[in-house]
Amino acid sequence: MSTSTSEPAMDRLGDRLLLPAATGSPGDGRAVRRAVRERAAKVVGAPDVLDDIELMTAEALANAVLHGSGAIGITVATDGRRLRVEVRDDGPADVRKDPARRCVDHGRGLAVIDALSAEWALERSSGETRLWFVVEPPDAPDPAS
Repeated sequence: MSTSTSEPAMDRLGDRLLLPAATGSPGDGRAVRRAVRERAAKVVGAPDVLDDIELMTAEALANAVLHGSGAIGITVATDGRRLRVEVRDDGPADVRKDPARRCVDHGRGLAVIDALSAEWALERSSGETRLWFVVEPPDAPDPAS
């Protein structure tokens, strides 16, 4: 998906979050979801929208853990009105080495993201997978004001 030149640039909120490869601790994912929520709260005031952002982050992380490889990087950015969360890994898992990670329909994560976000994309190549979503909170400041 391309960005038009009329859209304001997104500024990162904090450093990139990183989950090491083959993370086995649910606490790691929980900590990342909480960090994303805290960063989102700088732009989003509505608790229900923050809940949605945390849920979409959980689904994106689960997708990276189940289907991706390598470390997982998470960035949160804003243009002051919209919020973008991006989850990136080192590309598809090698299912020859780990057949349990075959790409099968495990759940409804992408459908959840589709339903709750203003826009989203899943971009794949042999060396990288990026899943990102954008939220336009109802309480965000109007850029025309």
